[in-house]
Amino acid sequence: MKFLTDEKLLIVGAAGMIGSNMAQTAAILGLTPNICLYDIYEPGLRGVVAEMDHCAFPGVNISWTVDPAVAFKDAKYIISSGGAPRKEGMTREDLLKGNCQIAAEFGDNIRKYCPDAKHVVVIFNPADVPARSALIHSGLKPSQLTSLAALDSTRLQEALALEVTGAHTYGGHGEAMAVFASQVKIDGKPLAEMGLSAERFAEIKHDTIQGGSNIIKLRGRSSFQSPAYQAVKMIEAAMGGEPFTWPAGTYVNEGEYRNVFMAMPTVIDASGVHFTAPEGTVDEMAALMVSYEHLVKMRDEIVSLGIVPPVSDWTKENPNL
Repeated sequence: MKFLTDEKLLIVGAAGMIGSNMAQTAAILGLTPNICLYDIYEPGLRGVVAEMDHCAFPGVNISWTVDPAVAFKDAKYIISSGGAPRKEGMTREDLLKGNCQIAAEFGDNIRKYCPDAKHVVVIFNPADVPARSALIHSGLKPSQLTSLAALDSTRLQEALALEVTGAHTYGGHGEAMAVFASQVKIDGKPLAEMGLSAERFAEIKHDTIQGGSNIIKLRGRSSFQSPAYQAVKMIEAAMGGEPFTWPAGTYVNEGEYRNVFMAMPTVIDASGVHFTAPEGTVDEMAALMVSYEHLVKMRDEIVSLGIVPPVSDWTKENPNL
């Protein structure tokens, strides 16, 4: 099998359903023969390793450990799903404090054991705020760390049918995400010309925003296959594979949006993540501002809890910000 790179890919939270799916997807896609699985829950981790061994992926060396010093050492690419999962009745924001503390420790491990990491993807909820905590603590450049946001856009586009293009969500990965549809085209024609009623589009937006909670109701647990696949495709792009062009969560500190991690129009490639300003209607841009303000509120809450320092001190913690 031909691999994109032979550099170390670390999967954090590998004993969980998302982590185990990421390990399998990375091996199937032939990203690297050097995959390390890390989790603090050893029995579950051993089970994942046994299943991966039973798959007999040619040329893939699966290592595993419960020791962060071993796991993070020399890792060049990292995907972390190591946060607590969302349960029925919970919003993504309900996980804020605990998962931001986990993300801060995750960032500290990067700084301590693999400061030369090339790209990191953080996917646990609420994705944007833990990702920012990880970025501040890691010392990495903003272009080197992204969070999963594509899943919201793929849910939106799927709801609008397979022949639709241009449907995206921006802002936060949560209840306040902004749904953009003004750029949508169906067979090359704008959505506005296709007779879709305002009521039906309101239903589609609701189904998109509640896509994760619906899966919890149907399966009894948070989604794992779709976030695992999207996260691995993001790291594949950073490794030099096909660029990832769905929206990703990225650090933004310009224009109207300051010192937040939010979903933007992005491209991830071997040089990192690059974003542009979203374009939309007056109503869409207003919804994005509401989402941004929600992210600022969560950011300030994490600052008040001492998980990250005040914004004015971020450059002391990470000079790249």
